[in-house]
Amino acid sequence: MPSLADSDAVKQANLGFYRAFESLDVHRMRAVWAQSEEIACVHPGWPLLTGFERVMESWKRIFENTPMMQFTITGAVVRVQGDMAWVMCMENINTLVDGKVAEAKVQATNVFTKRDGRWLMVHHHGSSLPPGA
Repeated sequence: MPSLADSDAVKQANLGFYRAFESLDVHRMRAVWAQSEEIACVHPGWPLLTGFERVMESWKRIFENTPMMQFTITGAVVRVQGDMAWVMCMENINTLVDGKVAEAKVQATNVFTKRDGRWLMVHHHGSSLPPGA
């Protein structure tokens, strides 16, 4: 049975990921991921990316082309099993597109591993949802 402390720590790690995302700072994003060639990421509409440098390059490209991102996370469900954990949640996103605020919803799964007492992301998968979903 996972401890409440681990569940809370995973929630905080998940929040840290979204705060790094909102910062649009690749250095902050690098800090929340496990630095491993085994990590993977699927951004909405993108193919699977694997390996630390490829995944970080994708964040750099996103951040260079995004003036603002704001997340409200809803429906988060945390599961912990040993040194692995995953969070399933809805990303309610506000961003700027052509100078106007745009809203989007993305169903996300974030996977973490516990290393040296710290929960680090090893996989992020986001799937866009249609308006009104």
